Amino acid sequence: MSEFSTPANVPVIERVRHDLKMRDVEVVRIDQLSPGFAAITFKGEALSDFISLSFDDHVKFMFDGADGQQVRRDYTPRRFDREARELTLEFALHGHGGAAEWARNASVGQRAIIGGPRGSMILPLEMDWHLLIGDDSALPAITRRLEELPQGARAQVVILADAADRRGFFTNADADIHWVGSGDALIAVLSGLPLQLGAGIAWGGGEAALMVRVRQLLLDKGLPRQATRVSAYWKHGVPDHHEHLD
Repeated sequence: MSEFSTPANVPVIERVRHDLKMRDVEVVRIDQLSPGFAAITFKGEALSDFISLSFDDHVKFMFDGADGQQVRRDYTPRRFDREARELTLEFALHGHGGAAEWARNASVGQRAIIGGPRGSMILPLEMDWHLLIGDDSALPAITRRLEELPQGARAQVVILADAADRRGFFTNADADIHWVGSGDALIAVLSGLPLQLGAGIAWGGGEAALMVRVRQLLLDKGLPRQATRVSAYWKHGVPDHHEHLD
């Protein structure tokens, strides 16, 4: 049986710090991606020095809630056009939180504040294999990563999402995509994936309890801890939760 990469050839993940900046922006475009997701593009001169070096970077999106209090939520920079000073974030519309409500009612000209990212963890592109795991909250990061992978890269992807929110991906990689409908199904598919030879990296993002299970399964399979990056993007009953699982 083939094996995951050994400690001798684990990937080197580069950490880069960025100056923390708060940027005033306004909505210039809203694109409905699926029943449950919208891509909202923000524009502002304050974005002139914006930088996002990794597909799993996150910014703080800030707006005033219905009670007048500022709401802060983490989002993945999905796409950035420096020349146009435009940054696109993807919003889930099916939740009951303040950010989902804001996105459902967003309109062109509406203003917000975007802070960060405070840093980037750069995962190398030139690897023997890539394993991407997540629920629908990780769709922006996974979509961006697949777009970035070079021709000939090998990727295995396992995603938990409602059927209506499943999407096609543009990628030059040789990507094997598995869509599932539950956390248990995600774990079952991940358990049954064939192991890969050589140096690679496993990345995961999603609900906290599910990502704890993913993290443990990867370790049980023999993947070195240094070859994984798994994050809790959200947690049931906890607002504004984001945690890297060491």
